[in-house]
Amino acid sequence: MKVERYLRRVISKDGAAHLTLIDPDKQDPGEAGVIASQASDAGTDGIMIGGSTRAEGETLDQTVLQIKKETKLPVILFPASERGISRYADAIFFMSLLNSRDPYFISRAQSLGAPIVKKFGIEPIPMAYLVVEPGCAAGRIGKAELIPRDDFDLAAAYALCGQYLGMRFVYLEAGSGAENPVPAGMVRKVRETTDVVLVVGGGIRTPKVAAERVRAGGDIIVTGTIVEDSEGRREKIAEIVEAIKSSGGA
Repeated sequence: MKVERYLRRVISKDGAAHLTLIDPDKQDPGEAGVIASQASDAGTDGIMIGGSTRAEGETLDQTVLQIKKETKLPVILFPASERGISRYADAIFFMSLLNSRDPYFISRAQSLGAPIVKKFGIEPIPMAYLVVEPGCAAGRIGKAELIPRDDFDLAAAYALCGQYLGMRFVYLEAGSGAENPVPAGMVRKVRETTDVVLVVGGGIRTPKVAAERVRAGGDIIVTGTIVEDSEGRREKIAEIVEAIKSSGGA
């Protein structure tokens, strides 16, 4: 539980944490290393790797290795399937997409991936993954019954289900590049209902939006799309990190 303990310490100390999501399919490993280095300089607390169905194999391994060469931050896998596992990562968000219509994304992929995680000695962090409207590629690929943006009770029920199943983290995901992020009211309702580490991602592009989700009860904020544009990348991440830490410490 080395990485999980680290994240919990950051949350306890700063009030909230920030993770930078890098998709190996969006750039070559060298550029991924540059992104991770700039994100580290900007104050991010860790690097998530994954997010697409093509984030696997040699490309995934080389991306993880290059990132670990450029930064000492923990590297956490965020796999789309059992193929998104690299022996070189520090931890993996071992997720179940609870609101999927397909058993593959609820438990089948996990049963295929679990022996690989054990073999490689990667730290598993159990997580309930919940996809909220609009969902984008995450919802489409994961065959999710999207949680409506105004159904806070349904999101809280799914999150509590995850907690009672033993999952220590819950991820509210609006989808990469989402026009609208998870509503702050939904974050607040899940926070009031559960005792989990609450992760929020998808469509978070500004310090204001990030801060609102932290004040609503988010423990970890994930940003990914903003790192794909090299212009002002470090400054954008630094501004969001500052907003997160300021709001979490309030």
